[in-house]
Amino acid sequence: MIFVTGKLYWPETLPAPSLYPALTEDVKCDVLIIGGGEAGALVSYYLKQHDVDVILVDKRRVSGGSSSANTGLLQICNDKTLTACMHSFGEQKGVRFYELTRQAVDELEKISGQLDRSPDYIRRECLYYASEPADAESLRTEYQLLKKYGFPVMYFERADIEKRFSFSKEGAIYSKGDAEFNPYKFTNGVIAHSVKKGMRVYENTEVVHQKVQDGGLLVYTNSGRTIACRRAVFATGYEAQSMKRNANAVISSSYSIVTNQVEAFTGWPHGCLIWETARPYLYIRTCPEGRVIVGGLDEPLQKQDASSLNKRDQLLAKIQELFPQIPMRAEYYWGATFVGTHDGLPLFGEQEGYPHCLFTLGYGGNGTVYSTIGAQIISDLITKGSHADADLFAFDRRKYASATV
Repeated sequence: MIFVTGKLYWPETLPAPSLYPALTEDVKCDVLIIGGGEAGALVSYYLKQHDVDVILVDKRRVSGGSSSANTGLLQICNDKTLTACMHSFGEQKGVRFYELTRQAVDELEKISGQLDRSPDYIRRECLYYASEPADAESLRTEYQLLKKYGFPVMYFERADIEKRFSFSKEGAIYSKGDAEFNPYKFTNGVIAHSVKKGMRVYENTEVVHQKVQDGGLLVYTNSGRTIACRRAVFATGYEAQSMKRNANAVISSSYSIVTNQVEAFTGWPHGCLIWETARPYLYIRTCPEGRVIVGGLDEPLQKQDASSLNKRDQLLAKIQELFPQIPMRAEYYWGATFVGTHDGLPLFGEQEGYPHCLFTLGYGGNGTVYSTIGAQIISDLITKGSHADADLFAFDRRKYASATV
């Protein structure tokens, strides 16, 4: 399975991350976390709050997988609208999902403030515009639902957009409470934070097999060394589909660019996040270095190295269409494997056939936010035995969905 190809931006913002050894001896722990990206880092953060003995392993370097290709948008609203969530899962569960994403954005701010090095967490407003005039009606319905349930939103008519932005659209939802950050700095920072609390980390250590032993697991690695644990948490992102293909998962390729540094974001108030109603959609943000990050143009899984140059040019053309007064060129570009789900929610919890194992798969366009929710659920399942919202994200949750949107 292809993961990331092209020229990445985030690793250049942290040229000397912490290094960790490979596993060279047999070890024991309470919980083994497999995967050193955002999802694994966040699970370690919550488990260490309960003083759990944790080992984290990654077959690459930590944050060397899809977390280094994440565009770092942190949003309350999701690929699946509140309207669609309520249609699929009912009013109570649909609203609860959106409440959890709002809480997760706040949690990420709190965690970012505890790290030794800032991950550049910045609160941002967000514009969600109608890609086509016909989308404005459903967008207004979405606005009314968000407002009804207390989310901080306004509705912009065409004149409101034209007064503030350098482009014109039929309508848009303008919201507060979203954020952006540097996912590479964040992941490395959270892992370092957990290490300070006693977590052991082994890079270049691949899990190749596990078996049930003594009421827990004995995990074998590529070095021939073993890890004995009570529970294992698979935070392996898209690679989990190579272990067990989930019928709910949809695998595709997504593309991103990072531009040159620009002098001013003219016609772009407050550097707000921007995305659109079209599917697949375009999503845009700025960053502290004065660059613009653009992502989108998702398509069925492709040979990404062959597509990245073409997608780079298309993404640049789209951002220039919105902001023709800002001279831009793509200095970084990449393609990455992306996984969503048919019903729009991520996957957390147990899977049949994997005793003593839990999975946190933050599939979807709001993956960092989802992984924060997943980490809290996984931590509670391990330390308390249950979590009130676990059923909403369970692998067998089809019983809750009345329709797939």
